[in-house]
Amino acid sequence: MRQKMMYTTMQLHGVSWSLLATEKGLCRVVMPNETLEDWHGWIGKVAPDTELEENEQALRQTGMMDWLKSYFAGEKIAFTEEISLDLIGTEFQLSVWKALGRVPYGEIRTYGDIASAIGRPSAVRAVGAANGANPIPVLLPCHRIIGANRKLTGFRGGLEMKRRLLDLEQIQGVEDGGHARFEF
Repeated sequence: MRQKMMYTTMQLHGVSWSLLATEKGLCRVVMPNETLEDWHGWIGKVAPDTELEENEQALRQTGMMDWLKSYFAGEKIAFTEEISLDLIGTEFQLSVWKALGRVPYGEIRTYGDIASAIGRPSAVRAVGAANGANPIPVLLPCHRIIGANRKLTGFRGGLEMKRRLLDLEQIQGVEDGGHARFEF
């Protein structure tokens, strides 16, 4: 049972990123286009009766703040198991998120590739939904997942942010596209 959830907000290149952790580890990275208030419903659902407190030191100790700073400074930094995670999701979602962590820096995969990697090749749409529910974007690099047609598809942080992350990693050959609801 999760007793408390801690959060902090950090600035990266002029935009705010909020991080949430439980006593077990990092559980959510809130994208710049979202607010912590947007996630109150999720917090109430996954950790009811949990005390929410601002605690920058606890989040600094997860290592995620330094990881994000290094990533946005252009370092070729990959997923690391040194950052303790408290992933909250279904068994299927957890399998997708684990597969995301294995996509190397500077490389892309399709939703079909991830479905095959988890042994569920026909579950492409379900993989897309799990990818969209990824609680730790950037570290679990859902931005590296594209459509089979090599186009950007959706991204909770918006297609502009997805393009920015791909450009940061110098990933080329991905065409613009995607759903209009992600154009922000």
